[in-house]
Amino acid sequence: MHPDRQRKIRELFDEYIEMYAARDDRLTTRFSQEFSGYPGSGTRLIHDRDEWVRITRQDFAQVPGRIRIDMLDLALQDLSEDVVVTTAFFHIHLPSGGHQLSKEVARLVLIFRREGEVWLIVHCSYSIPYQSTQDGEVYPLKGLQEQNSALQALVAERTRALHDSQALYRLLTEDAQDVLWRTDARLIVNYISPADERLRGFRADEVLGHHVFDMFNDEGVAVVKAMIARRAQEEASGAPVGFLNFQVQHRCKDGRLIWGEVMSKPDRNAQGEIIGYHGITREITERKRLEEQVRQLAFYDPLTHLANRRLLVEHLEQAMSASKRSHRHGALLFLDLDNFKPLNDTHGHGVGDLLLIEVAERLKACVREADTVARFGGDEFVVLLCELSTQPGEASEQAAAIAEKVRTRLAEPYMLQVAPSAPAIRHQCTASIGVAVFHGRDEPQSAVVDRADAAMYLAKEEGRNRIQFGPGATVRPQHRHGPV
Repeated sequence: MHPDRQRKIRELFDEYIEMYAARDDRLTTRFSQEFSGYPGSGTRLIHDRDEWVRITRQDFAQVPGRIRIDMLDLALQDLSEDVVVTTAFFHIHLPSGGHQLSKEVARLVLIFRREGEVWLIVHCSYSIPYQSTQDGEVYPLKGLQEQNSALQALVAERTRALHDSQALYRLLTEDAQDVLWRTDARLIVNYISPADERLRGFRADEVLGHHVFDMFNDEGVAVVKAMIARRAQEEASGAPVGFLNFQVQHRCKDGRLIWGEVMSKPDRNAQGEIIGYHGITREITERKRLEEQVRQLAFYDPLTHLANRRLLVEHLEQAMSASKRSHRHGALLFLDLDNFKPLNDTHGHGVGDLLLIEVAERLKACVREADTVARFGGDEFVVLLCELSTQPGEASEQAAAIAEKVRTRLAEPYMLQVAPSAPAIRHQCTASIGVAVFHGRDEPQSAVVDRADAAMYLAKEEGRNRIQFGPGATVRPQHRHGPV
């Protein structure tokens, strides 16, 4: 959940609690006309807003003084753009009398809905394990005062049960789509909600007693270890650490991998020592798929699947920063196909696209995995070489060797076939290559690109199918080959 959204839901809940605790009659204006609710003293579902307003005012009249609410746990859930849910567990302390009530755990569910420009309460449900009230009461003060020792023992037993972690989390999430879980200090799972079986296919008894790392693939385990180390480092520095959010892939029983967004928080004893962890996991597989689609559209050429101009600029920025730290040189190769337009004019853009795709594959085969191959536009390509020598002369020679490898490979004949039944078209295509060697951040990105671009145009002017170094190279080898 986005922090701003989480903050908004918490503000809605805090505003309600403050008004209720202060016995503020303005609370009655926050109920929607389509209100429904269960009062704490009964099991009848109320659909009439006016009836709920009457009960609220009866509550305020019976206990007019401010009440104190000690919060035990709070869950915030974002159902949609306009609907949110809060589920709270707390103790209620009345201003006078009713001390037995303060030992009980009250449960409150609020559903807020945005109506126009304001958020209103469309459902409110109180659940407090106390005896029935008498006429004219909202809180059973008379009944509580008459409790005997046996009833007090029962209250204590029920309080302990409600404080039991598994009962509490089951109460919150048995039917929720999100997975709630809890581990001990060694990360051994001791509670998992039924949603995990629906998502991953593992029964609870196949998860309980196992290490939490069993849920993740190797990359996920590394992410979780890094988060644990980060938490320890932040706590050692005295920084307060609440919930941690991270995204990690989860293993399914059928072998699939799904993405989960995990929100985790440590459980501590009275001395502040971590005795376990609890959290919520929400499946975000579809969201990750859409994010990847957006990323592909934003950073990759749809035809060749190479990096586009935007991603190349980002990688060049990173390469120049890395060069400044390592003192190693880098190089930019700017390529333009020499006789691409005649192919398009003769055989159409479909065949031209096949050539561009094949050029992209040949370029990727000529460079290292750490290097970047990008389509700059049309029939222009760029190769970003990283981690060359610290010596300028050697770096230029290395760049020249790779450029020559690229030039030779791209000059080999192409066999382009639009369809399996169509005849193959043989095409000879060369490339003019401009090279710009750079070191650190001695010049702007745009200057590096401009030097490589200018060198490429010079290579074309001098006859094509050749390599030309831009200004600034210690050695400027040129490979002069007549155009094919």
